[in-house]
Amino acid sequence: MGVNANMSNTQRPKSQEALGRGEDIPEATRLRIYRTMVEIRHFLKRANDLFLQNLVKGTMHLGLGQEAVAAGFAAAMNKDDYSFCTYRGHHHTLARGASMVSVLGELMGRQCGLMKGKGGSMHLTSVEHGLMGSYAIVGSHLPVAAGAAWSAQYRGTKQVAVAFFGDGAANIGAFHESLNLAAVMKLPVLFVCENNLYMEYTPISSVTSVKHPAADRAAGYGLEKIVIDGNNPDVVLRTAAEAIARAREGGGPSLVECLTYRHGGHSRADPAKYRPPEEVADWLKRDPIVHYRRQLLDLGIAEQTLKGIEADTIAKVDHATEAAKASPTPALESAMIDVWADGGAAWRN
Repeated sequence: MGVNANMSNTQRPKSQEALGRGEDIPEATRLRIYRTMVEIRHFLKRANDLFLQNLVKGTMHLGLGQEAVAAGFAAAMNKDDYSFCTYRGHHHTLARGASMVSVLGELMGRQCGLMKGKGGSMHLTSVEHGLMGSYAIVGSHLPVAAGAAWSAQYRGTKQVAVAFFGDGAANIGAFHESLNLAAVMKLPVLFVCENNLYMEYTPISSVTSVKHPAADRAAGYGLEKIVIDGNNPDVVLRTAAEAIARAREGGGPSLVECLTYRHGGHSRADPAKYRPPEEVADWLKRDPIVHYRRQLLDLGIAEQTLKGIEADTIAKVDHATEAAKASPTPALESAMIDVWADGGAAWRN
């Protein structure tokens, strides 16, 4: 049975594993998701401010507006599951537990960064947190995620790999090759499309023969069509939990298309003037954080609790900013470290 984005929360399937044998989402889980989204939002805004101050090295591709996808999937994953991201991967990196200091330090090219300042915005990686890389080449991480899932299947570890990609990657050969292999081998992998309607500066609808660039291709690989509201954290969590539980028990891969929208341009160099103003205004009204905050209040969660999360987040971002600024830039000799398998270049001399 396919999942339709217009289904109500009560109609959606609930994972026995992550949602407690059919009961509603626990309040603690909802608060965790809200905290994650708020932290991502404030972090990305601060990163943007630092970019404008010329403190961020290179460009950035921000996921402002897409927080619910990262928060919902992260809440459904086990600590040892794998995440694979695109160059727009900051929100997933934070959602999996990497510290703000280490991510901001990486953006600013400082030693406190995840890769000690040598990877930058588009290559965020934290094996400790199951974050197996952010990939700058469109679609290149999809076969890698399939390989990680194959490894988990072979070792019998019950780990699941989750690969996030943009709508444009659904027209890349690696997307189709990875889906085919995963379906044939019943690999424990989820392919999650964050469809924000634009592949860089081009509307995905203008270069794709189907309405849903990812989900409408699912049938070709024997998979169900799953299209969800990627701005609704509860919907994302329930869908993720069900698909992950199925993959963990040997049910094979899933392809999930999350409808969402980036609040800004493709990168910091893009003013996004190609987007119709009325479209932007409509999607801004569907801000996932604003809507989820209202939902939590309607569920009886105290306003003071939410304000506490928001205040803690601002303090956390401020601390991360100062810590990253205070961290030194990488030493010149570090350019030759972590390049070859033995960690250095001495064997080449």
